[in-house]
Amino acid sequence: MKIKVNDQIKVMAGKDKGKTGKVTQILPELNKVVVEGVNTMYKHIKARQRGEKGQRVEFNGPIHISNIMLVCPKTNKPTRLGIRVADNKKKSRISKKSNEAID
Repeated sequence: MKIKVNDQIKVMAGKDKGKTGKVTQILPELNKVVVEGVNTMYKHIKARQRGEKGQRVEFNGPIHISNIMLVCPKTNKPTRLGIRVADNKKKSRISKKSNEAID
């Protein structure tokens, strides 16, 4: 998976299409990522004791990796990622749009 935590991404498909956000968590076994402000869900919690109120907890659900694209820091547009191998055999991620290193 080429996406990493703290990457800025844009949602390309689904109910949150067009939204941008930062990746907070990666779930590689499910091919999903959690992005702040995207795919907001609610979990309803029942009251434990008499007189106590129930709660509605808001959280960001995971979104499939195929529905997002990385935002290029140079052009501020969604881009595909590539891998460039340097002379010292160190790999780095590059933006296909600007051909610049991401990190």
